[in-house]
Amino acid sequence: MMQKNLMETTRIDKWLWAARFYKTRRLATEAINAGHVLVNGQRIKASRPVRLTDTIHIKKHMIEFTIVVEKIMAKRSSASIAQTLYLETAGSIAQREKILQQRKLQSTPPAPDKRPNKRARGKIIRFQRQSGN
Repeated sequence: MMQKNLMETTRIDKWLWAARFYKTRRLATEAINAGHVLVNGQRIKASRPVRLTDTIHIKKHMIEFTIVVEKIMAKRSSASIAQTLYLETAGSIAQREKILQQRKLQSTPPAPDKRPNKRARGKIIRFQRQSGN
């Protein structure tokens, strides 16, 4: 009797959970059913087996990942081991960094280090009265 190697293939929802893209298998399954996960450019079901060299495109919040499967694992492990399961493409990394830069530019200006003192509050109040606010 030939022993089946459990690490040859596994379900895509289990693999996404083991690779730490989603906190639970249920969230991974919901993302797959919603069409946020594509394997080799095609929509899939959560039960589809993932294979080595599969290209997976993941849309999570406003960030998109394009990864290539390097290893198969069905059990969740540490984050350092999870990062060895896949290789993110150079285009995906560049796109993510571009989006993060845009978000930083759109963020609100930093808050002042301290609250205004009595004199500064008086200036603020006079300015607001003059400008009609």
